[in-house]
Parts: sequence; structure tokens; C-alpha cells
Amino acid sequence: MSDASLWTALADPHRRAIVGLLLERPRPVGEIVEACGLSQPSTSKHLRVLRDAGLVRVRQDAQRRVYALDPAPIAELDAWLAPYRELWNRSLDALGRRLDETSDDDDTSQPTPKD
Repeated sequence: MSDASLWTALADPHRRAIVGLLLERPRPVGEIVEACGLSQPSTSKHLRVLRDAGLVRVRQDAQRRVYALDPAPIAELDAWLAPYRELWNRSLDALGRRLDETSDDDDTSQPTPKD
């Protein structure tokens, strides 16, 4: 799996929907087709892209192919995103402090209501 194939696989909204379905539990192709509202050939193409990117695994169960999410690439993506998430959290914390300061300033400048 390359980083590029992972990003390419996840760029498509249908493939993200399939990954979301597989997050719940492994599913046979027929269930994925029904849940996504795509044709069977189109769903198979999306599943192939996800499989080639290493995001899903497939196993044969009698006449059915059952797809399951492979968590390893998602964990790699999560690790890659961690510093950006930290940056975002620091920015949100700073914004929250600034809003608190502004709110405190507004509270002191408002006249108190009289009975």
C-alpha cells in the first residue's frame, strides 16, 4: 500500500461510504451493493480499489465474498494526522480562551439591572 493509493481510495465518497459500512462489521458484496445503492459492477470496482490500497480484506464464504476493514492503514493515517490534530486542538483552545476573555470583558462593561 502506498500513501498515494490510500488517499486516492479515500477521495471517493462511495468508497468512504463502503469503509463506513465495513467499520460496523464485515459484509458480503450483496449487502454493500444494497446499502450503497450502486450497481454490483460499480461496487466491485470500488471494492477492488479499496483492496488494492490495503483498506479492506476479502474472504470467500461459500459462494459469497465477504469484505472486512483492515485497520492497519487507518492506524497509519491516524498516526500521520496526529500532529495536525494537535495543532487544531491548540488553535481551538486559544480561540476558547480568547472568547472567554471577551465574554468576561463584556460582563464587566454591562450595567447591572436595577429592581
